[in-house]
Amino acid sequence: MSQHKQQLGKEGEEIATAHLIKEKYKILARNYRSGRAEIDIIAMKDDIIIIVEVKTRETDKYGHPEESVGTGKINMLAQGAEDFMLDRDLHNNVRYDIISIIKNQYKTDVHHLVDAFWPGLY
Repeated sequence: MSQHKQQLGKEGEEIATAHLIKEKYKILARNYRSGRAEIDIIAMKDDIIIIVEVKTRETDKYGHPEESVGTGKINMLAQGAEDFMLDRDLHNNVRYDIISIIKNQYKTDVHHLVDAFWPGLY
């Protein structure tokens, strides 16, 4: 991955974290890793654990950022979420969100897709 894309991804995660905090989410972890799974943000709100995948692009010319979350990524997020819950002996309900960001020199658009997918249904 190019350094530019890595930087854009990091900026997107910062924007997403700020958005979640503004919306009264409590951030539990960022860039949580377990095996091959990596979760961008793990948050909590209303006693629900929220697994957040952040997708940042400069344009939607080739589709919206959230459209790039496929079955493989969903399965990895589910495994990472299970590991996180087991590591911390948590028994809360889990929800999966996507924060889709278009960021370029002209604008920054943040779209929070709540309950974006349910692992195991694909």
